[in-house]
Amino acid sequence: MDQRLYSPATRRNRDPILAVLREVLPPSGTVLEVASGSGEHVVHFAPHFPKLTWQPSDPDPQARVSIAAWIQAAHARNVVPPLDLDVRAGHWPTTHADALICINMIHIAPWSACVGLMGGAGRVVSLDGVLYLYGPYRVGGRHTAPSNDAFDQSLRQQNPEWGVRDLEAVIAEAERNGFAFVKSAPMPANNLSVVFRKKPAGLIGTGAGA
Repeated sequence: MDQRLYSPATRRNRDPILAVLREVLPPSGTVLEVASGSGEHVVHFAPHFPKLTWQPSDPDPQARVSIAAWIQAAHARNVVPPLDLDVRAGHWPTTHADALICINMIHIAPWSACVGLMGGAGRVVSLDGVLYLYGPYRVGGRHTAPSNDAFDQSLRQQNPEWGVRDLEAVIAEAERNGFAFVKSAPMPANNLSVVFRKKPAGLIGTGAGA
């Protein structure tokens, strides 16, 4: 029985995301993926970075079964078994990462999940490590496309705590936890790649603009 889950958006966005990751990930070390979902992304990225160890995670047991199935099917040698990781937990089941990536989570979760993500990233990501986010954002208080406005409304109808977040609020939360904003870049379907780097205290806010 094939236990792999499939996300239609993954095939569209995985290569544009990969292009950004090629620019920002370290040459070696550990990459923690938070909210890995089906597991399709991590097994697509991993072969392109053979000197990196990829650590997927998800709080959903069904997702972790799918991730494990994808790892097995892809014969992904540098992807380790998925962790049960809830960003809002005060203690994460891992203590170190050289980079952290999180794709399409912040808008399909309460704001407390973003706060938890940044707090956890601040604890586990090494100095000068990368934090990479992907998803839709409002910029300057406005949606970047009418489709994002409609998507935001549909999310809030499903759960009033969900919704497309203000990029500036996400940046501020990252900065509170030791990350400097590096850049944002336009991606497919009116999404953004958002890149941060862990900095020593006193150097936050020195990153480049969007």
